Amino acid sequence: MRVSVTIRIVVALAIVAGAGLVAVRATERSAAAMSTAAQAFVAALSAEQRARAVFDYASDERLRWHFIPNEMFPRQGLAFRAMSPAQQDKARALMKAALSQKGYLTADGIIQLENTLRAAEGGGRFARSPLDYQVSIFGEPGGRAPWGWRLEGHHLSLHFSVANGRVTATTPTFTGANPAEVKDGPARGQRALAPLEDTGRALLLSLSQAQRATAVIATQAPNDLVSANKNDIAPLAPSGLAAAAMTSAQRLHLTALLTAYASLMADDLAADRLGRITTAGLERVTFAWAGDATRGAKHYYRVQGPTFLIEYDNTQNDGNHIHAVWRDFAGDFGRDVLREHLQADHATER
Repeated sequence: MRVSVTIRIVVALAIVAGAGLVAVRATERSAAAMSTAAQAFVAALSAEQRARAVFDYASDERLRWHFIPNEMFPRQGLAFRAMSPAQQDKARALMKAALSQKGYLTADGIIQLENTLRAAEGGGRFARSPLDYQVSIFGEPGGRAPWGWRLEGHHLSLHFSVANGRVTATTPTFTGANPAEVKDGPARGQRALAPLEDTGRALLLSLSQAQRATAVIATQAPNDLVSANKNDIAPLAPSGLAAAAMTSAQRLHLTALLTAYASLMADDLAADRLGRITTAGLERVTFAWAGDATRGAKHYYRVQGPTFLIEYDNTQNDGNHIHAVWRDFAGDFGRDVLREHLQADHATER
């Protein structure tokens, strides 16, 4: 087991080391794949379905998001339950265009946990259906003009923006799991977000007592993500232990943690995310922990650098309910897309 973990984190470090080079290449591959898949999805819809699924890129709806059940936060878009099987396949193709195989399976695992919740709750205020996830398209897929899309429902919120033939934003990215570990039933033992939990704890346990004094910011974990579903976010304080104060082995654990999140995306998008971190300086990334280090106990961590914030919280349901999010301080929702698009057009005109 220790050997396999070592191999994984060494590979992760290699990915980050090379990401700075890969990231300078635009993310055209995923942009093209998403454009093709989104065009096919929209083309398969009826006029009434398109009216529900397609919005202007500048619509305020593009900035509206949450990770709670639909009954608590009514969503706009076209739900899987309102699609034919063929249309659902096209929606899944759009997901596969943006996510790695691991990322797609993780997203599907989160969605299928609604069945587990429905069986456990035996009915109640929440429908708990895998069909209650909404697809929304913003703008017209393809071409140079900015466009984007979103998949959202309970515990899953994926956002992508595209302009000038490349992906310009992939955040916010929210993943959650309730239960974090299925305790009984056919899916017993399933842990949809195990890599996010395990790599965070591994980094904490690798720290010396003196380092933990800086990294552990509270003995009790917060009840949920500090950034919640805010549209505008800033670095959180206290920030914890900087990578500059870690050993090379500990940085391997940090890299593995970053890669666990980034690798949910398609390869070029993951490389772009990691490349931005290395460009800004891996040594400036910080790690903070709150709560108990024991598996099964309530805990929280955050990882942040000059350009991004990762938050992870596992406190609800007695420490068996995960919320995790990746935010970009300047790039959430593709807010810079329009500016970049106009700059590129002006450069072409010169």
